[in-house]
Amino acid sequence: MSDLQNSELNLELEREQFRISSEFLALYNRPGPRYTSYPTAPVWRDDFRLDELGRAYEQAEAAGTPVSIYMHLPFCESLCLFCACNVVITKDHSVSPPYLATLKREIEHVSEQVSHSRPVVQFHWGGGTPTYLTPAQMEDLFGFTAERFSFAPDAEIGIEVDPRVTSADHLETLSRLGFNRLSMGIQDFDPEVQRAVRRVQPLEMTSELMARARALGFESINVDLIYGLPYQTADRFARTVDEVLALGADRIAVFSYAHVPWIRKQQGSLAASLPEGMEKFRIFCAAMDKFLRAGYQYIGMDHFAKPSDELAIAQRQRSLHRNFQGYTTKAGADLYGMGVSAISAIGSTYAQNYRELPRYTEAVVQRGIATMRGYRLSEDDRLRRALITRLLCHAVICKGEIGREFGIDFDDYFAPELARLYPFVQDRLIELGDDEIRLTLLGRIFIRNLAMIFDPYLEKQRLAEQPLFSKTL
Repeated sequence: MSDLQNSELNLELEREQFRISSEFLALYNRPGPRYTSYPTAPVWRDDFRLDELGRAYEQAEAAGTPVSIYMHLPFCESLCLFCACNVVITKDHSVSPPYLATLKREIEHVSEQVSHSRPVVQFHWGGGTPTYLTPAQMEDLFGFTAERFSFAPDAEIGIEVDPRVTSADHLETLSRLGFNRLSMGIQDFDPEVQRAVRRVQPLEMTSELMARARALGFESINVDLIYGLPYQTADRFARTVDEVLALGADRIAVFSYAHVPWIRKQQGSLAASLPEGMEKFRIFCAAMDKFLRAGYQYIGMDHFAKPSDELAIAQRQRSLHRNFQGYTTKAGADLYGMGVSAISAIGSTYAQNYRELPRYTEAVVQRGIATMRGYRLSEDDRLRRALITRLLCHAVICKGEIGREFGIDFDDYFAPELARLYPFVQDRLIELGDDEIRLTLLGRIFIRNLAMIFDPYLEKQRLAEQPLFSKTL
């Protein structure tokens, strides 16, 4: 990568030269979904009925599909200003026992819908800050769950940890329980950036935690970075990238900061110091260049992995999948989400729990389940979901493969969408073959834009008073 300027960027990717202008970025850097689901959540119905979810449970049970479980643990002691997650901020740890009691009631209800013949192949705790819980609380929650579901011997068991509140006792407990994957937030090691977003986390703190995790035998460690935060520059963020590379993480996510102050009001104070446009793109490109030169495989969108990591292997074997937890190796598993705001994806049905803790608690106490909205996919939805998922996972659409699977003539069915692809060809984002649409490496950076071509719901969503999604870069 070379010749970085404010209005133009001369970019080299795998020995190919690309000239990126500010006009080019303005064209492609626009609000768009991250496509952890299709259709996306704004399409889902508030009048979704529980009997529709019940049918999804029955169909999944009849199919005998494997199980993925996500549990949302929402508590944090302090609010990071960049955060757009569903969290409950409190230093009063007495909130944990009542929440865990409610969560157990939901676990009990869901476990009654899942027979022990269906193995749990993936289990993940997210938040919030799961290590807000004490080691004893974590052990109790895990044991309660393990008694009610059948875990596969090789199950992926992961947790998000905050190095600022995760102790050696936490790690030792997690290792003993069988957790084998950690994901830790870093965002940026630069002290000025950390102060600006109210998340002070020195390099030494993260390094010590990672060393302990390695010594305990955790199989895969992921770190999360965010580009586009206040006071970041390409040079300053490059130092963070060098420090992350020295830590040797197996997977690295480099998320674009989603500035949505109309949704998360605390973000409003960050606006004046945010890098935008070409400068923000420059930050990501400099980081991407370093990861590729260090030998990491570009998984897609914002994820990189060592070639030996299961995520990279799955991509090479074309078995990679994507769900609400991001990229995963567990294609074909039904996702059961539990906890406040948690999302389930069971067959062709989506369901989300109430996002407000009091409403979630009330619903679980009354009926054992807390669904607030959901969606049942049509045949067209299923077709487009498969297309977008394969695009995001493998950077290619095989027209014949999709056509055979869904009984369509691809070129006829998607004629309007195909006609809209030619600007992508001219801008060297995709290559069109007789039977495939393949993204270039530059195109993979703008992969959300290509997925949007195949999303007919976006037209109605563009009429909303406020954008429903963050920008694609």
